[in-house]
Amino acid sequence: MGTMYVVQEDAFLGKLDERLQIKHQGERLADIPLLKLQGVVVLGRATVSPSVVDVLLERNIPLSFLTRYGKYRGRLEPEVTRNIFVRRGQWTAAGDTETALMAVRGFVRGKLKNYRSLLQRKQRDSDRLDVTGAISQLEGAIAALPKTPTIDQLRGYEGAGSAAYFGVFNQLLQGTPFEFTHRNRRPPKDPVNSLLSLGYALLRHDVQSALNIVGFDPYLGYLHTERYGRPSLALDVMEEFRPLVVDAMVLSLLKKP
Repeated sequence: MGTMYVVQEDAFLGKLDERLQIKHQGERLADIPLLKLQGVVVLGRATVSPSVVDVLLERNIPLSFLTRYGKYRGRLEPEVTRNIFVRRGQWTAAGDTETALMAVRGFVRGKLKNYRSLLQRKQRDSDRLDVTGAISQLEGAIAALPKTPTIDQLRGYEGAGSAAYFGVFNQLLQGTPFEFTHRNRRPPKDPVNSLLSLGYALLRHDVQSALNIVGFDPYLGYLHTERYGRPSLALDVMEEFRPLVVDAMVLSLLKKP
């Protein structure tokens, strides 16, 4: 099953034998084998029983909490892995190092290529779209990455590529009642941005869980600079998955009749 998302307000999460049960006002909404569970995300208000907390910690299953609007609030998970050697290597590579430069180049390249792939696919599927200009800008940025000598310059190409992509995002919404003018957040101010922000928050849950499992410090990144409370490495790693996992899903959802 992977990750379970609890969206029912005032739900109750309990445990019965080897199963996680979701109830609301006495009615059972879901009954999930713990064996199939890799994560739990609660949106809004819910009660989590002590037995559920105990088994999730015991089995290294992360539990994340978001507001009903998708804003990340926090997470419960087991102790960080004791593999100090992974984190030592991560910290050693931080800053102006060749390892950090290679990592950032990979993050940016993956993101821009997936932006391009999504636009190319949409262009093939519809004669009414004209996103060739944005595709050309992305291809130019991708071509420049191998010879870009600094992380700051790579960030510049990432920003330019994102601007080109979101500059034509509204075209991808043709045939729907929705409009997209620009990317906004904290809080998102329209339905499209709200769905994107929610999707990115859920993606962050999965990426941060994976980083914790293998022993990385999710708060020390390379593309995203250090900021108190920001999981910079999780944001780094999820960059290339945003277009294909979240954006594509949001577009598909909004185009459903």
